[in-house]
Order: sequence, then structure tokens, then C-alpha cells
Amino acid sequence: MYRTIFIDLDDTIWDTYSNGKESMRETFFDFHFDRFFESFDIFFNIYYPNNCMLWEKYRHGEITKEELTIQRIYYPLSPYIKYDETFILSVNKNFLDRTKLKTKLLPYAIETLSYLQAKYKLYIISNGFKEVQYQKMEHSGLMPYFEGIILSDEVGYNKPHPKIFEAALNFALNSKKEVIMLGDSWDADIVGAKNIGIDQIWYDLGIEKITPEFTPTHRITSLKEIKNIL
Repeated sequence: MYRTIFIDLDDTIWDTYSNGKESMRETFFDFHFDRFFESFDIFFNIYYPNNCMLWEKYRHGEITKEELTIQRIYYPLSPYIKYDETFILSVNKNFLDRTKLKTKLLPYAIETLSYLQAKYKLYIISNGFKEVQYQKMEHSGLMPYFEGIILSDEVGYNKPHPKIFEAALNFALNSKKEVIMLGDSWDADIVGAKNIGIDQIWYDLGIEKITPEFTPTHRITSLKEIKNIL
């Protein structure tokens, strides 16, 4: 039935939460932010929910990439430092330079990709930034599994916007019925795919506290369940 699988990268294949937290911990101590916070965990508990909120806004075009970049770093530090864009960007660069070297993947990621690659064409479709996504995949050994990478940063539209899915379909030379979307984000991956008429596999990590407004084509809680579907 399917010829191609569109796969989200962050927190579907590549462990964004763990890699990001480790990178931010290193950045935290690089810049001696422990002079402001009693522990890294106190800082991270402010940083992380704000970062998630900013990504949601970015996904829906409510803020720019530049605003996300500045606000996620400055917000937890704002009670302690004056606004200095050059400094904030240097902190963000340190964080991203560390992030793109991290290699932790979700459980069963490589086994799943090996299994799928033998049967389907695989494409990454991601809202992540082009300056890190390619290098994250290179360093994590993911590149050989994929026919191509479609990034919102390059297309000009973020998931769940239909145009990024249309760009992916055109790139892969597939019809909607030949494709299924695998992703962890209900809003970006699953709603986005459904709205354009693409079947979906929701990788439910149990993090998103939502009440789904429809039943996805498939729902999994581990990548190893893919073999029961495809």
C-alpha cells in the first residue's frame, strides 16, 4: 500500500530531549550560570517549558526563528543580566555547536530504520534548523537510511502547514496514498499529515497531555511496534 515513509527527526528518531538537556547543561557551566542558579535543574525547569512554548509559536508562524533563538536563552536569564543580543547569540551558538555533536537516539531507532529501509523509501521531514539538522544526522549515523531531507527552514513553511507536506510529496515523487507519516508531535506530524490526506503513525511518548480530536491511522508507544504495522 505504501511506497514511502515520511519520518520526523526530533524525539521520533533522534533523542532531542536527552541530547538537548546534556548540551544545555554543558553550556550552563561554560558560561558559569551557576552563579545565578543554585543548580542546573532549577535553570532547566525554567528554560525547558518556555522553549517548548516558543517552538509551538514558531511552528504556527507566531514568532520568527530569530525571536525563538533570542527568547529561549534570554528568558531564564532575564532576572540576572541586561539584554545583550551578542552575548545571547554566543550562548545559543555554544548550545547548538554542542547539540549537533550528540548522538543519542530513541530506543530501537536503528533497528527500525534498517527494517523500514529494506521495504520503503524514507525521508526526514522536520521543523528543525538547517544549521544543526544535517550535522545531527551525520554524527548520529542516520544519513545512510534516508533518500532525502525536507526542512521547514529551507521550504519556508513549518509542519503542520500543508505546504511542507506538499513539498515533501513533490520531492519524493509520491501521491498522498503512497505515503505514511511517522512522528511524535500530535499537532505538527499527525494533525498536519491528516489535514493533507496522508496516513499517520503517532509515536505517543506519553509527554503531550492532549485529548486527540480524531483517531490516528496507527498509534505506537515504541518504535519496535512498527514491525506490526508495516
